[in-house]
Amino acid sequence: MTETPGELPGKPISASRTTLSHIMTANDTNLLGSVHGGVIMKLVDDAAGAVAGRHSGGPAVTASMDEMAFLAPVRVGDLVHVKAQCNWTGRSSMEIGVRVLAERWNESTPATQVGSAYLVFAAVDAEGKPRQVPPVILETEQDERRYQEAQIRRTHRLARRQAIMALREERSAQGFAEEF
Repeated sequence: MTETPGELPGKPISASRTTLSHIMTANDTNLLGSVHGGVIMKLVDDAAGAVAGRHSGGPAVTASMDEMAFLAPVRVGDLVHVKAQCNWTGRSSMEIGVRVLAERWNESTPATQVGSAYLVFAAVDAEGKPRQVPPVILETEQDERRYQEAQIRRTHRLARRQAIMALREERSAQGFAEEF
């Protein structure tokens, strides 16, 4: 990626990539005896937040979570690995891709993917105002693919938001009140 005047120098994706690992215990379970989806989502947000902070060089807050997919249940005794990287950057926002893998803590079998998600983070300053982030430097063909897919997701997020706001304005003009 080329830099424009006033733009921060780019940062390679590998510089902020991270893995968070955690053994699931009985405290993490839901009423069905598997690990609660909210526990996995917190780990996803934690790992993504670490990547966003590393990439932006400071505080970043979760703006949205897209496409959280649970592919298989996680059980007590699973060692969960949450792998995250920055896929795309805008002026102050970043898309972080996350893959969730699980393996038995006491077996030497390969980890299997049990979930994935895409989160958008906004870099903020001490007053909570948006601040500029460095562009990502793509290092591999996979990075390039992820960057292009992130641009598609961003386009869809913006179009969805615009369509919803237009519908709300139309319904408000028709006199419909929103309950929640």
